[in-house]
Amino acid sequence: MKSSFVKYSGYTLALLAMLLFSGTATWAQEAETEEPEATTEKDNKPVRSPWAAGMLIETQTDLVWAPKTLEMVMQHRFGNLNNEGFDMAGIYGASNIRIGFNYGLFKNAQIGAGSTKVGSRIYTDINYKYKLLTQTRSNSMPIALTYYGNVEIGLGSDELWGTDYAFTHRLSYFNQLIISRKISNNLSVMVAANWAHFNQIDTATWPNMTHSNFSLTFAGRYKIGSTTSILVEYAQPLTTPGALKWLPEDPANNLSQDEVGLRNLSIGLEFSTSSHAFHVFLTTYRNISYQQNLSFNTNYFTDGAILFGFNITRNWNF
Repeated sequence: MKSSFVKYSGYTLALLAMLLFSGTATWAQEAETEEPEATTEKDNKPVRSPWAAGMLIETQTDLVWAPKTLEMVMQHRFGNLNNEGFDMAGIYGASNIRIGFNYGLFKNAQIGAGSTKVGSRIYTDINYKYKLLTQTRSNSMPIALTYYGNVEIGLGSDELWGTDYAFTHRLSYFNQLIISRKISNNLSVMVAANWAHFNQIDTATWPNMTHSNFSLTFAGRYKIGSTTSILVEYAQPLTTPGALKWLPEDPANNLSQDEVGLRNLSIGLEFSTSSHAFHVFLTTYRNISYQQNLSFNTNYFTDGAILFGFNITRNWNF
């Protein structure tokens, strides 16, 4: 299984690299036959944004809002579709919710804050985002490169954070480096390298979990109409105990201590205008928090442990 995984992961990475850089070599050959004046200042302008919002389903995109732009974000995850009993396909089950705001601080930089309910716990986060490279229409820069990070603070009584309590136990961190390319007017793809760190983890429940973990995210958006797009995401953990697990070890779904930090698959639809985006989707992740999804996902999409969710964004320019 492991060798097959490595094999197909290699194919996936190779295909993504071809997509990210497709067109670059062709443009270079054509440029040799053109006059030097053919590449105008207009050609070197940034491509029109390949994304309608600062996030896709379970990942950030390379979109950074212009200065004095305010974005409101609402995220909702229902219960698992394979829950026992009748709960309307998870709609009446336990749900997780986040509301947040992001603000364009200056060119290529934004900051934000939000509050998330995950199970019975509440978390507050501060996040920041900066675009390092911008894809141009002339392909003089064939990709966009963006950094995103956050600090999450767990709320609640001190007893929730261990016997030797310290404020730092409440803190966790997430960092993401996003490489994106707009292939055509309809197709955009991205790959992201992710790192999550928790100052405190429950080693009694997850004895093989480490404080820091890494993953890769692959995502794409394909427009099927002027306001409608298909969204696809896949997240592959690299260092979690469950990074290479595909199916539950126990058919009765009694998870072992190593069945944590599982991979994610998300598929959905996006409906967008110039000022808002609405995503409705099926996903494996349910924690909303990026670092908690990466490190503590216990849902196997291969076993039907998926759920409905939606994201709503609305932005205003001042």
